Amino acid sequence: MAGNSLGKNFRITTFGESHGGALGVVIDGCPAGLALDEDAIRADLDRRRPGQSTLVSPRKEADAFEIVSGYFEGRTLGTPLTFLFRNSDADDRTYAAMKDLYRPSHADFTYAAKYGHRDWRGGGRASARETVGRVAAGAVARQVLAARGVEVVAWVDAVGPIDAGFDGVVTRALVEQSAVRCPDPARAAEMEALIRQVRAEGDTVGGVVRARATGVPAGWGEPVFEKLEALLASAMLGLPAAKGFTSGSGFQGARMRGSAHNDAFYTDEHGRVRTRTNRSGGVQGGISNGMPVEIAVAFKPVATIFQPQETLDTLGRPAVIEPRGRHDPCVVPRAVPMVEAMMALVLVDVALRAG
Repeated sequence: MAGNSLGKNFRITTFGESHGGALGVVIDGCPAGLALDEDAIRADLDRRRPGQSTLVSPRKEADAFEIVSGYFEGRTLGTPLTFLFRNSDADDRTYAAMKDLYRPSHADFTYAAKYGHRDWRGGGRASARETVGRVAAGAVARQVLAARGVEVVAWVDAVGPIDAGFDGVVTRALVEQSAVRCPDPARAAEMEALIRQVRAEGDTVGGVVRARATGVPAGWGEPVFEKLEALLASAMLGLPAAKGFTSGSGFQGARMRGSAHNDAFYTDEHGRVRTRTNRSGGVQGGISNGMPVEIAVAFKPVATIFQPQETLDTLGRPAVIEPRGRHDPCVVPRAVPMVEAMMALVLVDVALRAG
């Protein structure tokens, strides 16, 4: 099974299945001598884990980790750094009744078509449970970036038809004030009410996560096939349930004229080249220009809904499925640390390439 690794200079490989014995991540290329802040890693994992609020899946996983290689006397060795997460609350019983059915909009059919044999317990490797390793690796990447003055923050900008459109200064403290992780208190309350409503109806709803990286210097990224936006798009669209990616002005830019869209250059009080607007999203020609790098990721509604649906069984016969189990009614609150992690992983990789 290919496709389990990301990055070149800071390369991660995740492993494990949703209901298997354990999951984890191997980081190859982490600089030696880094004194890891393990509490900061736990904080990011706590933001991703299930059971953190009444808006998300009630599965109880503490996401306690073991660092089993590449770490000694509180510092990284420069050799492969491995995090291991043992599953403690995996319940196969709710999936056993569905093991011969293809759940609509899940990866059941496609995994069977590709491999001929699949793990039906909670979606196996296609489960969002796999992202625990990405978030741990992203927390390490965040610490490498912090030493270079780079900070990444993400937030929920939309749930279903409710848009926050928040353009002010966003901090993690502001984001964490609400369970839905929207920095606008009024919109956050509306979003939470909508999520509770769709959960009561046995349904799900999608949304949009925005992210911003500040402190990124000019010159990160490569031209043509490894543009910074292209690397970010690939990383973000590799997240479970991700269906869309934009940077800067995104699709709104397509509705503008060049005279309105262009970012005018100027020199700030420190003699640095800056732009008066940031419709480029901090990237021009695939290379960072010193302005904040800004992206947005669209997430579809969670595929598991608690309503009867028509489907097929593994022999191609018509069937009706009524899923059970523990699932999120909306993925975006837990997707916030995932988006931050993927952005940090891409940025640390291009940073190490830049030297």
